[in-house]
Amino acid sequence: MTRLNFCSNLRTKGFISLVLFVFSDALFAQTATGESPGVSNAAILQMLLSLTLILGLLFAGAYLLRRINGGKNFSQTGVLKVVGGLMISARERIVLIEVGESWIVVGIVPGQIKTLHTLPKGTLPPSVNTEMPFGQWLKQITDRHNEKQ
Repeated sequence: MTRLNFCSNLRTKGFISLVLFVFSDALFAQTATGESPGVSNAAILQMLLSLTLILGLLFAGAYLLRRINGGKNFSQTGVLKVVGGLMISARERIVLIEVGESWIVVGIVPGQIKTLHTLPKGTLPPSVNTEMPFGQWLKQITDRHNEKQ
């Protein structure tokens, strides 16, 4: 038994010393140059310039599309106009569409659209918006914070 353990210990020690011998040149070469492996500053600069160029092209394309469209939103062109909508659930909606001089109430579910009601074009009552825009909310919070101090 002891001879078998001795031989396996020799094999293990030999294997470890062989691995260290093979990889020692790579370990010493890396520490000798003093440079850490990584990305160079030129590569980072090139990546940032490429990203800026791509984002600039996206914004320029959106600007040109808006100019071609006459400054209108994309959904407001043509005969149909979405006046309002209501989410019933994650996959079901009710939408009020203006077509010429009439309004059509449409129910939309996955795979199907049904006309629920047709009525003459009218005016919507002013909606009571209980939600504040973000700017007003932020101003209100900062005013409260300043009053406490």
